[in-house]
Amino acid sequence: MLFAVVATLLFHEILSWPMLIVCLAIGSIVGTFASRLIAMTSMPEMVAIFNGLGGGASLLVGWAALFYSLELTVAVTVILSVLIGGVTFSGSVIAWGKLGEWLPSKSIIFLGQRWINGLLLISVLGCTVCFILDPSSQSIYLYIVIGLALTIGILAVLPIGGADMPVVISLLNSYSGIAACAAGFAINNVVLIVAGSLVGAAGFILTSIMCKAMNRSLVSVLFSGFGASKAAQKIDGEARAISVEDVYYVLEGASTVVIVPGYGMAVAQAQHVVRELGALLEDNGTEVSYAIHPVAGRMPGHMNVLLAEANVSYEQLIEMDVINPRMAAVDVAVVIGANDVVNPSARDDSDSPIYGMPIINVDEARIVLVLKRSLASGFAGVDNPLFFAPNTRMLFGDAKASISAVVNQFKT
Repeated sequence: MLFAVVATLLFHEILSWPMLIVCLAIGSIVGTFASRLIAMTSMPEMVAIFNGLGGGASLLVGWAALFYSLELTVAVTVILSVLIGGVTFSGSVIAWGKLGEWLPSKSIIFLGQRWINGLLLISVLGCTVCFILDPSSQSIYLYIVIGLALTIGILAVLPIGGADMPVVISLLNSYSGIAACAAGFAINNVVLIVAGSLVGAAGFILTSIMCKAMNRSLVSVLFSGFGASKAAQKIDGEARAISVEDVYYVLEGASTVVIVPGYGMAVAQAQHVVRELGALLEDNGTEVSYAIHPVAGRMPGHMNVLLAEANVSYEQLIEMDVINPRMAAVDVAVVIGANDVVNPSARDDSDSPIYGMPIINVDEARIVLVLKRSLASGFAGVDNPLFFAPNTRMLFGDAKASISAVVNQFKT
């Protein structure tokens, strides 16, 4: 989009070189500081807002095209760019709020919401037709479509619960690409068309993968409100705590260890000590692997990025479908900050809000070590019976500090 917009500005002599350089410098400085200062745990929010900025940029580029041409094809592509870009922008802002917990992460629904959404869609179609019949950069119908698009984006993401946010992130990424592609058609820029098409297609494929990983259709993600219709049940039981020294003895005698990372590992910035622990276990003759759930964390590939940053070998990252058949033969499963993706309720409890979502079957391992600060529920707001299972031991505390303590036990 950057190259396409710059090329367009220069080709049509809209901006001079000095002004263009000033704008590029300001954007580069803001982007550099944003990427440097953002915490790894806040990366999902940053991705969401990037998607939103892409959609907003496409909206403005499409709108600007009307000042140069009012042909029918331009009007059609402009209204698509404006509509999809507006939905992407406002939807991404809501996703950012949910991921950053500025807004409740749970599904937010209200009476008559689907009827309102239906009326909004009908209104959008009607105003779109009116605009195309009489296109103008100052058309009242264009302003109405922009307002409706922003409203639809908000109402589309509010009902989506926290557990579905990785799907929403990838879907909004696809939207931003489609909006850019439409903007490319509006300004007749091949680079923008191609780049937008690639992003749109890749985002849609990733969305399909995420839906498959959660055993949910895209329609159910967008319109059902994950967990809204069922109340999470409290679990009675007693969790068994374990000391750092006992964790060391358990791991020291294990032949196979599977490490299951989750969002808690990102919060604690524990990926480097996790890799160090894995290396020590391998030196001790233990087979170590990392079980990766497709929607672990709060954006697609979150755990892969963290472990890659810590130089964990890609060959050690095992997908959920591959590791599950082996789990019954695993000596120790170490769950680091994961919750919903290892919750047996998704498999065994038909009344659970997350029932049907594929999980990593860590409960089948001989011993399960769970590293968490508390027994609090995960992002989906559902309690986890794994914590109270007879083969589970809880190591409470900050994951980084806990694993560092275990590493020191191996070194002494």
